[in-house]
Amino acid sequence: MRHRIVISGGPGAGKTTLIDALQKQGYATSEEVSRRLIRQQVELQSDLVPWKNLEGFARLALEAMITDFENSPSELTFFDRGIPDIIAYLEVGGLPVSKDFLKAARRYRYHNQVVMTPPWLEIYVNDDERWQSFQEAQELYQAIASVYKTCGYELLELSKGPVNERVTFITSALTGLLSVEAFPTR
Repeated sequence: MRHRIVISGGPGAGKTTLIDALQKQGYATSEEVSRRLIRQQVELQSDLVPWKNLEGFARLALEAMITDFENSPSELTFFDRGIPDIIAYLEVGGLPVSKDFLKAARRYRYHNQVVMTPPWLEIYVNDDERWQSFQEAQELYQAIASVYKTCGYELLELSKGPVNERVTFITSALTGLLSVEAFPTR
C-alpha cells in the first residue's frame, strides 16, 4: 500500500524546508508543484502564473499534481501540498471551483492525516514565487485547512520550532499509523 503524506499550510510556514529535511533523512518526497510551475512559466514569459491567470495556472497545477500522485516514487512519499490546496487557492481568489478539481480531490486521496504548518511570522519571507503578504498567508492557511477538513482529512497541526523537531514529530506521529517497513532505516 502506498502512503502519500501531504504537508500543507499557508505560504512561508516552513513546508519546503521540512520536505528537504525529510528527503535528507532518506524519505521520498515530491516538491511543491506550484513553485516549480511558476519558475517554468516565468522562464517561458507566459501569462499562466497565479497573479495573472489563477484559473489557468490552477489547471496546470492540477495536471502536474495528478502526475506526481500517480508517479509517487516510494511506498511512503511526502508531498509539499496536495490537490485540495488548489481548491483553496481558487476559493480565496474568488473563482469558481469546477467539477474537475472536486472530482480529482475525491479520486486522488492522500493519507487521511495531513500535516499542517501554521503561519509563522518570524520565518515568513517573500521571494520570486511567494508574493502574498503575511495577512494573505494567514487567510490562505485557514482556507486550506477548511478545504482539507471538507474533503474528510484529519489535520495534524505542526508546532513551530527547529526543523529537526518538526521532522521527529512527523515521523513519530505517523510511525504508529503506517507500516514500519515504509520508514527508512537510519
